[in-house]
Amino acid sequence: MQAVPSISSSGAPANSFGGARVVTAGVDTSHGTILYLDDISVSFDGFRALNALSLTLDVGELRCVIGPNGAGKTTMMDVITGKTRPDSGTAFFGQTIDLTRLTEPEIADAGIGRKFQKPTVFENHTVFENLELAMKCDKHVWPTLHAKLDAPARDRIAATLDEIKLLHASSRLAGLLSHGQKQWLEIGMLLMQEPQLLLLDEPVAGMTDDETMRSAELFLSLAGKYTLVVVEHDMDFVARIAQTVTVLHEGHVLAEGSMDDVQRNDQVIEVFLGR
Repeated sequence: MQAVPSISSSGAPANSFGGARVVTAGVDTSHGTILYLDDISVSFDGFRALNALSLTLDVGELRCVIGPNGAGKTTMMDVITGKTRPDSGTAFFGQTIDLTRLTEPEIADAGIGRKFQKPTVFENHTVFENLELAMKCDKHVWPTLHAKLDAPARDRIAATLDEIKLLHASSRLAGLLSHGQKQWLEIGMLLMQEPQLLLLDEPVAGMTDDETMRSAELFLSLAGKYTLVVVEHDMDFVARIAQTVTVLHEGHVLAEGSMDDVQRNDQVIEVFLGR
């Protein structure tokens, strides 16, 4: 893949995927692609965590990323979110936003949200208050002290509660939620920040079978409205939600395609799935 050219655009129109309308204001996705990683390499003390990694994501796609420990999955997400700077290569959000030139807060504000494996919620606040605190707005001291929720903001919180299936628990303290419910609440908090790309790191680790099933339903419902990258070790879960699977190994893409495609790939079987 060639380096992404800068294209003058005041913002591309919304794109569709799977029948859902995708909001892309502020990010030029006129070519239908929301993320470009090209020839990304990262080394730590002589260990090459990413080795000429190239990957693209279409708008509204649900992409699963799998691979053995040390394959580069976390480093890839660190590069996308600005936590790690690549030694070489390019990373673009849409056609014009060079992620390698932005700070972590700037990247989050541009529309990339990341959820880590362990949920981080405000346990002494209610579910509703967690979403209110996460809402994308002016967080300076004076506006925050005098902010009042208007009807549209309340409606948006209610819609997000319904989307993450926690409307019935809106007044419950977050600390009293189950592990799975805390994971969904944190995803809801990300949604309140109006992202376009969501990076989810092992989102079903530690969940019950029922919670895992509900998470699959949630992610499938979000695909199309948002672009999702799911890094997961639970292959049954991946098979349930996967549209496209990318297999990383030693810092580069080993294989890519449908779950059936990668399960039949001899190299993938050898290094990851096992014979």
